[in-house]
Parts: sequence; C-alpha cells; structure tokens
Amino acid sequence: MNSNEHANDQVDVPDVSAENPISEKWVFVGAHRPPVPRALVDYMTSQWEQITIDTGVHQAAAHCARRRARLSEALEGRTLVVPTGSFKVRSNDTDFRFRPGSDFFWLTSSHEPDGVLIVQPNGQATLYIELGGDPSTHRFFTDSQYGELWTGRRPTLDETQQHLSLSTRPRSELADVLKSLSGQVAVLRGYDRLVDQTIGKNDDDEALANTLAHLRLTKDDYEIARLQEAVDATVLGFEDVVRSLPSAIGRGERVIEGIFNLRARVEGNDVGYSTIAASGSHATVLHWTKNDGAVIPGELLLLDAGVECHDLYTADVTRTLPISGAFTDAQRTLYNLVLKAQEAGIAAVKPGAKFMDAHEAAMAVLAQGLVELGILSNDEDGALPLAQLHRRYTLHGTSHMLGIDVHDCAAARNERYLGELEPGYVLTVEPGLYFQANDLTVPQHFRGIGIRIEDDVLVTKDGNVVLSAALPRDPEAIESWMANIWAASNLDLHL
Repeated sequence: MNSNEHANDQVDVPDVSAENPISEKWVFVGAHRPPVPRALVDYMTSQWEQITIDTGVHQAAAHCARRRARLSEALEGRTLVVPTGSFKVRSNDTDFRFRPGSDFFWLTSSHEPDGVLIVQPNGQATLYIELGGDPSTHRFFTDSQYGELWTGRRPTLDETQQHLSLSTRPRSELADVLKSLSGQVAVLRGYDRLVDQTIGKNDDDEALANTLAHLRLTKDDYEIARLQEAVDATVLGFEDVVRSLPSAIGRGERVIEGIFNLRARVEGNDVGYSTIAASGSHATVLHWTKNDGAVIPGELLLLDAGVECHDLYTADVTRTLPISGAFTDAQRTLYNLVLKAQEAGIAAVKPGAKFMDAHEAAMAVLAQGLVELGILSNDEDGALPLAQLHRRYTLHGTSHMLGIDVHDCAAARNERYLGELEPGYVLTVEPGLYFQANDLTVPQHFRGIGIRIEDDVLVTKDGNVVLSAALPRDPEAIESWMANIWAASNLDLHL
C-alpha cells in the first residue's frame, strides 16, 4: 500500500478557513492533510521507550577523514559544500529507494538522505543531517517520508557523529549557515535545491567537481577491497544465472534479470546499474534493459551486470554465454575474435600507458579480424585504422573508470581522465562485436549475433590484476563451467 493512500481517511474534520481558524484542539500537519486532534498528537507522541543505535565507528571513517583533508588542501582557501541529495520521485508520491551521492559518500560514508557536508578553509568539517520524525513531534506519525512510524528509525546527531567520526548538526540550521558563508565558496551542484538557490554559481564549483573526480581516480586499499567484494558477489550472480537458464526458457529475459538482481540485494546494496540480460539479437542493442524477450536454446545470452556492495563500490562484468551450453561454429568464431581483442586490451593496461591504449589495441584486433572474415577490406583507403569502418560493428569505447560509480570520475578533465594510467586506477576492458539482424554487409550466418566480454582491471605498479578473473572467459572454459553448474544441480544439459 502506498504510504499516503489513506492519509485523508479521517472523519469529523472541522472547517479550517480564515473565518474559522484552527483551534488549540487541532494541529495542522501539511497541505492536503486535514488537521489532527491535539489529543491524538499527545497520545501518539508519548510513552515511547528510547532506543539507541550503536553500530560502532564506520570502518571507512579514517579513510573519509583523509579524503576530506586532501580535498581541502587541493582547494586551499575555499569553503566546500557537498550535498548528497534527497529522494527521487518514481511516480506521484512514490519515491525510488534512496542512494547517496557518490562524492558525498566518498567523503562521509553516510547513507542517509538530505545530508550536506561543509568543509571550512581550515579543514574543519561539519555534516548537516535531516533528523527523523521521532516521538517528540507529530511528524512521528503524520509524515510519511520522514516520520519514524512510517519509515523506521533514523540516526540521531550523536549516533551519526559517533558512527562517522564527523561533527554533526541538524539540517534545520543549514539555511542560516549557508547565508553566513563568506569568501570563496565551492558547491557541488545539482543535488540540493536549498544549497543551489542560496549560494551563487562561480568557477570554484567546477573546480570542486573536477578535483573530487581526480582524487577518486586512484583507489586506496580499502576501496580496492570493496571493489573485489562487489566483483566476488557478481561472480556468484553469474553462477545463479547459469543455474537458472533452464527455467528461463519459455519465460524470458526477466528471469535472468530477476535472478541476478536477487543476488545483488542479498550480497550488497543493489545492482550498480540496470542489468542487461540480452538474448539472441537483443545482444546487438548496446543498452538493452527492457529484458522482456525470449530465451531460446541455441542462441547466446549477453549478460552485463554488476553488484554494488554496501559501501556502494560496483562491479561491471559482461559475459556472453551459449544458452544451450555450447557455442555454434559461427558463435565461437566471433567470440574468439572478441576474446583476442580483449586480451590485447588487457595487456595494454599498465602504469604509464595512456587510457586509450587498451581501446586502440582492442580495436586493431577487431578491425583486422573483420578483414580476415571478409566483412571489411584493407584497401588503400584504409579500413585500418583511418577510415574506422569497423565502428559500424563495435560502436562503443573499450574502457571506462570504475569505482563508486559504474562510469566513475566522469567530472575529471580530459587531460587527466585520458592521461597516463597510475597504480590504483580501476577500469573496465570490454570490446564487443554487434552484427544487427538486418545488416546486409554481414554474412547471413553472423547476423543477429552480439558478443561483449568485460572485465574489471586494477592497475598495479607492475602491470595489472584482473579482479574478475574468477569468471571464465575462454569458450571451452565457459562450456565446462556451465556444464559443471548444471551437473551439480542435476539439470538437463540438452536445452
């Protein structure tokens, strides 16, 4: 039931108007909401035992303190204002589940909505939070978004301060604090209307967004461990999907999406992005998230999915799997070409290499492979690489940064994002080939096949580590892996 569905289910409501104002026997609780009898307010807000939340100090608190110090030092002399955002409307008065702003979370580890972090030029940080509607106010039972009888207990000031090791004040003070700020003030915009309206835009805002992205590019040991945690859960999700493939036949891609997303909620916070469960020719649609098609034996399933762990770091992995457990000759030919391209891309990931090196290495393999398949000709006009004709069949870039966001650090300046890779960077390597079902430039037996192979790669001082290496990539290894999962589950291998 929607939380506001019966908000107006009261009887004997008095006439409330300028001529007949609310008496002391009634309490006005908001627009479209009839006044509540004072006696009910007094009854509902009394005789509640106080419950204390003691979750200890967050394991990332010290890391967050160091991050705030680095940010303040990088933007010396500026006051920094970083909001997390609030609820997003899904439909009418129904909200999506809240997910913190990534930069805010990186600096605080707070999951609660409506928070605003202010870091003074001297590095002193204060977190302003929206308090829950506790039994001290009628919001406790009248406010369906913040009242604790509706949405559960929210941390108090003291509990938040203790958990995050961060000075904490009520959001009710924020408006006056924002008005009192002087000197250079940098705001992370687009998350909080009060903040955006109170403080005028300036060039420091872009500097704040850029600097946050630049600092977040290099992952510390804590972040790498969280990414590995997300990847490990994602591997389990892929195993779940293979186990469920027989039940998806005749029921469709929704089964695949649902099975993986169940693992994401069980092991982590959620999925890191909308799961792509693309069967057959749907695999040629890069962002196929409808997931409403059929799952048919003999075709391929392209599964692009990632678990977001409780600390919001996300995996991003793609495997293209034979639904029947074995690749056809045409499927294997194309799969091996994409795998060869990915291996070239992964080999190019190392300290000092340029971000685009992995892409260029993978594209060189794909373009040459397309020539060898007779789809392109390497003539004097040059399919390799100037004419870029191979892009008709591959379209997207090979890599993006990975972290708290699936496309991490997007606000970084090009010269930094596209510059030299450094130890601690984590990026995807994900070449693909997509032959549309109606593409007349492609041999008939290849049409409708889409293949992508994606792994999450950590740059180390000596080269790289593939965080998702536990998930097989070689076609024979995939077939054996699927067969072993089905055999362990006593499932029929002949789909």
